[in-house]
Amino acid sequence: MKYVGFVWKNVWRKKIRTSLTILSVLVAFLLFALLSAIGYAFKSGADAADAERLVVIDKVSLINPLPIAYRDRIATTEGVRSVTYASWFGGYYQDPRVQFPQFPVDPYEYFSMYPEFEIPRERLDAWANNRQGAVLGRELAEQFGIEVGDRMPIQATIWTKADGGRTWEFDIEGIFENEDPRSSSAFLLFQYDYFDEARAFGKGTVGWYVLRVAPGSDPVQVGNAIDAQFANSPNETETSTEAAFAQSFAKQLGNIALIVTLILGAVFFTLLLVSGNTMSQSVRERINELAVLKTLGFSDGAMLGIVLAESITIMLIGGLLGLGIGWIVVQGAAQAMGACLPGIFLSPQAMGTALVIMLGAGIVAGIFPAVKAMRLSIVDALARA
Repeated sequence: MKYVGFVWKNVWRKKIRTSLTILSVLVAFLLFALLSAIGYAFKSGADAADAERLVVIDKVSLINPLPIAYRDRIATTEGVRSVTYASWFGGYYQDPRVQFPQFPVDPYEYFSMYPEFEIPRERLDAWANNRQGAVLGRELAEQFGIEVGDRMPIQATIWTKADGGRTWEFDIEGIFENEDPRSSSAFLLFQYDYFDEARAFGKGTVGWYVLRVAPGSDPVQVGNAIDAQFANSPNETETSTEAAFAQSFAKQLGNIALIVTLILGAVFFTLLLVSGNTMSQSVRERINELAVLKTLGFSDGAMLGIVLAESITIMLIGGLLGLGIGWIVVQGAAQAMGACLPGIFLSPQAMGTALVIMLGAGIVAGIFPAVKAMRLSIVDALARA
């Protein structure tokens, strides 16, 4: 600690150069924060998945519907505790660019299957008693300023009505909550019975089934038993865990984790080159001063520690500033984009990783100049004066 003031003055010896280096570090960790938050959004569905929930889809493709008649057969399969269903509606509210999920479901079955979503019982009952009723998550309600009792028109992009219309109007009967930052409540639910009756095609089908495995049952065996029932039928099924289903859905957009890793790798490699060059210049400019310090009794270890401390200090200043700005931007993005990309979140794990990277990058960028300072010969250095 006795060298703190000395290190701080050396860091700011060349203010413009240090400021530009800190700016480079800031941008790198700002990108790290943003990309980490976006990457988290794409994998949050898998992280929040319930190990006891399985998803049944068409074996060929998720876009192929399954008969509603499968529900009773799935429910009577050994090891199945409860089952419900949902379909992808694919509409938009007000503007085609405003995209968020809408699902026709059974009110009571859905909220029983997903206890993490909370809604007052009287609101759930009101929704169940109104065929044109709907409920939506708190994130959407706040984003669009919607309250219970409002009427919300959704423009269909897939499911036209039997009368040829594309506008589906819903009475908002409730707003549900979800406090888990790993998942989102940015979607709308409405009644499957109304949907099935009013749509122009696809009647008597659902998009997928969700089931809860009975305590003590093996999810793999339950899934295999369900798929065996529908083998060689016109609509064969594929049953997987909820986590696997969420991952496969995200992979349709590409390997986001690999893309994020490659971008960050390129950014931090460039950062190391910039920071390493800064520290090398700093040491070269102070050869004579370092020799004087050694003459005054500074040990080789002290010289190594001082230069490394300077490098780490620069990295921490820029990194913490970038991470802080990134956190603010992520909070704004989560509110602005919560409907189309739910789950944007800068996790504590990501911030911890960023701190480790700051320290590691500071050491790597400063280690060669620090070793050079440690091995500096007093006679050779003073001879250059």
